[in-house]
Amino acid sequence: MTAALSVVIVTHNSSRDLPACLDSLREHTTGIEYEVIVADNASTDGTVDLVEQRYPWVRLIRRRENSGLSAAINDGARAAAGEFIAVLNPDVRLEGDVLAPLAAYLREYPDVGVVAPKLLNEDGSLQLSCRAFPGYSTVVFNRYSIVTKLFPRNPLSSRYLMSDSGHATTRGVDWVSGAALMLPRRVFDEVGGWDAGFFMFNEDVDLCRRVTNAGYGVVYKPDVSLFHKIGVSTSTSPRLVIARHRSIWRYYRKHLRGGAVRDAATAAGIAARCALLLGANAVRRLVSGR
Repeated sequence: MTAALSVVIVTHNSSRDLPACLDSLREHTTGIEYEVIVADNASTDGTVDLVEQRYPWVRLIRRRENSGLSAAINDGARAAAGEFIAVLNPDVRLEGDVLAPLAAYLREYPDVGVVAPKLLNEDGSLQLSCRAFPGYSTVVFNRYSIVTKLFPRNPLSSRYLMSDSGHATTRGVDWVSGAALMLPRRVFDEVGGWDAGFFMFNEDVDLCRRVTNAGYGVVYKPDVSLFHKIGVSTSTSPRLVIARHRSIWRYYRKHLRGGAVRDAATAAGIAARCALLLGANAVRRLVSGR
């Protein structure tokens, strides 16, 4: 029988988190026929051996190099046979049948292009995972900014993070976290999949923007939830800091361009922010001796 749902999980040195993800997926996904595809981005920590030895029911794609999250998702989707494609991070954990209700929602509402569950931190607290589309103010009022940390209830941070709008009701939103989302295969094909030009960061924002531009809705569905361990997004690794800012620039070029002067000023601002973070992180490592 052809699976109704294809679950695509991208891994890179994920051997620590992946077992909990796959074990919980196997235990709790009971309401829908599904297949699981792991697209591994050239792991060196034994992730591939782990999958082959412990999870023979998983289809494994061995990628020879780590060319980024989006490219690996597309590889997994190309191998998928399901009517729906769910994308999960390897650091998520299910404690209920999350995927069947999401697929049922997409069947009921064919005008919806992306649906996502509520994400919870490991302690069970809410993880803000649906947002407004980013703009210039997002540089100052994003999740990790000093302003947001010092004044978490300021209106601009609240508007972007949707922290003042409640997370208890199914609703249309601008974008949802790529840690866990689902879309129909036909929508994936229509918008051309994930943009492989995003190595990491903002690829989910870009996907939701293109889905919206194609005339479909993006929906946050909090009556189903799973746990997500935030990790890479908080990393101070120079490579990831640079990747983040390249993604910001790519997103701006695709969706927010506004003339030569504004583009030049934006590029300079992004480069300056990147350099500032790299310098600050280097000082922290020097002071801490790491």
